[in-house]
Amino acid sequence: MSAGDPIQGAARRSFLKLTGAALAAPLLLSAFDSSAKSRRRRGDDEDDEDDDAPNAQSSSPPTIPWQIELPVAVGQLQPVVLDPPPMEVANTAAGEAGRDLHQRWNELYVRPRQYSPAHYELSAKENPAWVFNPAYPPQRVWGFAGNGPVATIPGPVIFAYYGQPTIVRMHNRLPPDHVGFGTPEISIHLHNAHSASESDGFPGDYYSANKAGPTLASPGEFKDNFYANIYAGYDELQNGIGDPREAMGTLFYHDHTLDFTAPNLVRGLSGFYLLFDHIDSDNERDPSPSALRLPSYPYDYPLEFADRLFDRNGLLIWDQIDPDGVLGDKVVVNGYIEPVLRVAARKYRLRLLNGGPSRFYAFYLITGDNKEQSFSYIANDGNLLPAPLYEQFSVRLAVAERADIVVDFSRYPIGTELYLVNRLTQDKTRLPDKVEKPGVRLLKIIVDRYPPEQDLSQVPSLLRELRPLDPQEIKDAKERRWEFDRRNGMWAVNGKFFDPLRPVEKIERDAVEVWELINDSGGWAHPIHIHFEEGRIIEKRIDDRIVPIPLHEQGRKDVFNLGPNTSMKVLLRFRDFTGKYIIHCHNLIHEDHAMMVRWDIEDDSSDSGS
Repeated sequence: MSAGDPIQGAARRSFLKLTGAALAAPLLLSAFDSSAKSRRRRGDDEDDEDDDAPNAQSSSPPTIPWQIELPVAVGQLQPVVLDPPPMEVANTAAGEAGRDLHQRWNELYVRPRQYSPAHYELSAKENPAWVFNPAYPPQRVWGFAGNGPVATIPGPVIFAYYGQPTIVRMHNRLPPDHVGFGTPEISIHLHNAHSASESDGFPGDYYSANKAGPTLASPGEFKDNFYANIYAGYDELQNGIGDPREAMGTLFYHDHTLDFTAPNLVRGLSGFYLLFDHIDSDNERDPSPSALRLPSYPYDYPLEFADRLFDRNGLLIWDQIDPDGVLGDKVVVNGYIEPVLRVAARKYRLRLLNGGPSRFYAFYLITGDNKEQSFSYIANDGNLLPAPLYEQFSVRLAVAERADIVVDFSRYPIGTELYLVNRLTQDKTRLPDKVEKPGVRLLKIIVDRYPPEQDLSQVPSLLRELRPLDPQEIKDAKERRWEFDRRNGMWAVNGKFFDPLRPVEKIERDAVEVWELINDSGGWAHPIHIHFEEGRIIEKRIDDRIVPIPLHEQGRKDVFNLGPNTSMKVLLRFRDFTGKYIIHCHNLIHEDHAMMVRWDIEDDSSDSGS
């Protein structure tokens, strides 16, 4: 079997596990440094949480810092006219993969309430000559190409708006005969959009021109993902748009192919999707009294941080066999190692994303002599907080968590050099260690000019209202328990491995439930992601003692970081769509090694969520 020839479901995972030693070399883009120690394979009975030795691996070679400059504004994906036009049913005759039909097509696409539909086109493809750092050679990566022919890491940024239905046509143009790790199938998930299941990027919905995952009817060269861009609560409020208190802002799209999410993301398959409305309007000069007037484009800047490991020749490497994966010792910022961002002397909204696969971060903004600088923390997991947290000095992110911060660079003289650093140490994929100064400098920021116009942006004292918690509703809610642990040398949920064909739970549409997320281990951390709906943490325990919920976690979230011996109770609502969804650990190594569960939303009259 080649790396690009996946075997479906549990059989594929068993094959990977049992033949790990034989497959390890072919699955690496380049071989591990010959001086590296041999990796000890864990047997099925070696699940002791004390067995937490660091991953045995080589170190990446030295890099040359501050040589590559990021663009002063991120590239926006421009709308296109799709040919053939999108359809409710899969257009398999034109080469579309055999997805389920788009839910609520007539009311949400054909007759949109506010704006005419927007159409975009992205192609997952190979870039043969990406340069992470001048010290490393040009090399093959995977990324997304939009309006131009060249694939980038990350892909083009999509600016979307509530009330405007959006189709993103996702072409798979990856090389079917590629060499190295990963698999040339894709299933693109928009994290954490309120989307119908056929457009959610379910892991079993992977496709290429000649392969289809176990939950698709047929292969295809492309697939149309329909993002209705309605707030959750569309049916509940009956107002044609949903509940504005449920708005999301900083989303990102990424591959979610069954068993190969980590290597496909390591190769580069991710990008940002920013979602706006009348409150967070992408216009700092918006005259509407409802608009927050936060810093807007080009002073709204998303930044993805992703850990990577390179061999002694500077080539990207990955081991997709070891259930502890690979911890990168270099951090790639928007595709580059130690880049420079030049900013104007004014306020910026920086959207920070931990793109994984495994490293956690504690970000600090410092001067050249290591003095910490303050900022305003306005959003967590892409969701605006009820009120900003002013005068903050650090942001801690588990894998897939996001944080929006506003930095006022007008405080600094022209020519000032600042650095975004990570002070959270980590020497194994399972969990981070402690915060230590001075930290590793990841991004250099130079204040190099005055803005061409007056800065009218602001950070108001109130941001986005939260729906009040109802104690009686919480008391009446059905409870479910999800325990994340290790079993038979792999990662499991409630003692079971992921099966894409069988839902573990069936949930009634419009139900309100409390999910308890549990990590009883002292040896690892699990950032848990729940697809489809945002949740509210209503209780948090560490070592079985109730602890206060941090302010930045008191808003709506889609990633719940379960540290060692930690549990959380999360209030969730299941609204507007039906179908198959998942809960999983977003430490991507754990996810690929089966720490994922399918659950289905069903109507009362439905007898199957498949």
